[in-house]
Amino acid sequence: MTQKAAQPDQAAIALDTPIQRGEQTITDVMLRKPRSGELRGLTLNDLLHMEAGALIKLIPRISTPMLTETDMNRLDPADLTQMGTAVAGFLLPRAMKAADSLPV
Repeated sequence: MTQKAAQPDQAAIALDTPIQRGEQTITDVMLRKPRSGELRGLTLNDLLHMEAGALIKLIPRISTPMLTETDMNRLDPADLTQMGTAVAGFLLPRAMKAADSLPV
C-alpha cells in the first residue's frame, strides 16, 4: 500500500491493481482535498467511515486522471481502502492531525 504526500491537500496513490481502459493503463491516481460543493449528496460520516458507496461517488470528482463510475466499481478493494484513507485524512481538522502526531 503506497500513499505519498504530494502536498497537504493532495495524495498520490500507487494502485496495487492498475485500471485498464482500452489501451490506457492507470497505475497511479492523484487525489485532492474536496471542496464543499464536491461533497454535495454525501454525508461526512459515511466518508469518514470509508463507506464504499460514498467513496465511489466522491473519488471521480477529486481524482486525476478522472476515474469513472465503471472504474470505481471495478477497483481492487485494497486500492479503494487506500483512497478512502486519503479522503478521511483530508476531512480531519489540522488540530486533530497535529494531535495524532504528538508522542504519547
